[in-house]
Amino acid sequence: MAGAKNHDYHILAPDIWPFVGALAGLTFTSGMVMYMHADYFPSWPIVLGAGIALLIATFFGWFSKIVSEAQGGDHTPVVQLHMRYGMILFILSEVMFFVGWFWAFFDFALFPAPIEMIAEGTWQNLIGQEGAGALAVFPHEGMHVIDAFDLPLINTLILLCSGTTVTWAHHSLINGDREGLKLGLWATIALGILFTSIQVYEYAHAPFGFGGNTYSSAFYMATGFHGFHVLVGTIFLIVCLRRAYLGHFTPRQHFGFEAAAWYWHFVDVVWLFLFISVYVWGGWGAEVH
Repeated sequence: MAGAKNHDYHILAPDIWPFVGALAGLTFTSGMVMYMHADYFPSWPIVLGAGIALLIATFFGWFSKIVSEAQGGDHTPVVQLHMRYGMILFILSEVMFFVGWFWAFFDFALFPAPIEMIAEGTWQNLIGQEGAGALAVFPHEGMHVIDAFDLPLINTLILLCSGTTVTWAHHSLINGDREGLKLGLWATIALGILFTSIQVYEYAHAPFGFGGNTYSSAFYMATGFHGFHVLVGTIFLIVCLRRAYLGHFTPRQHFGFEAAAWYWHFVDVVWLFLFISVYVWGGWGAEVH
C-alpha cells in the first residue's frame, strides 16, 4: 500500500522550529556580544531580550512536539534506543566540557609557569616577589577561602540525597507506582532548589571576587557552570513532574524521565569532583572564611 509505514523508524515531517531555534541562537549570541560592547550598541537589551524570548519559544514549541510524538506512539523501541545513544553522546560532551575546566585548574596548580607583567613599560618577573602569589592558582597568603566542610559539604550531602530520590522515582515508575514517582520527583526538585539557594548564598558571602587570581576565576567558572547545569536539571525534572501528573510515562516507555535521571546523576558526579578538587584540595592550608 502506497505511503504505508513498514519500518520502526520515525520520519519527521518538515517543521519550522529548527529554523526558529537557529534564529534564536544567532539573536541571543549577537545580543550577548552587543552587551559586552554596550558603549557601541546601546540597543543591546532589545536584541538580547528578543534572543531569550525566541529561545524560550523554541523550547516550548519544539519540546512539546517531541512529547506529542512520544504520546502518539512514534517513539518505537528502535527510536528510543537511538534517543538513548543521543543522550549518552550529549552527556559525554558535557563531561569533556568539565574536563577542560579541571585540566586548566590542575595545570595551573601543578605546573605553574613564570608570570610576567608590564610595569611602567617594562616586563617584570613576579616569581619569588612579595605578592606574586596573588596570581597563582592557590590562594595567596592572607587570602580567605570558603570552608569546604561548611556549606559545600552540606550541598554535597544534598546532591547525594537527590541522587537517591531520583532513583526512587525511577524505580517507582518501573514498578508502576505513580505516587512514588511523583513523591520522588517532588523531593528531588526540592533538593535541587535548596542546593541552588545555598550556592547563591555562598556566592553572596564569598571572601573573594571573580578576578584577582586564577584560583578565584577557576572557582567561579567551574562551580558557576555546574550551578547552571543544576538549574537546567531542575527544570528538566519539573517538566517530568508535570508529565507524570498528566499520566504520560509508562513502565515500558519513559525515555523523557530516564534522560532527566541520567542528567541529574551526571550533575551529582561532577559536583563530587568539584568538591574534592576545588574546595578541599584547592583551598588546603589557606585561611577559611
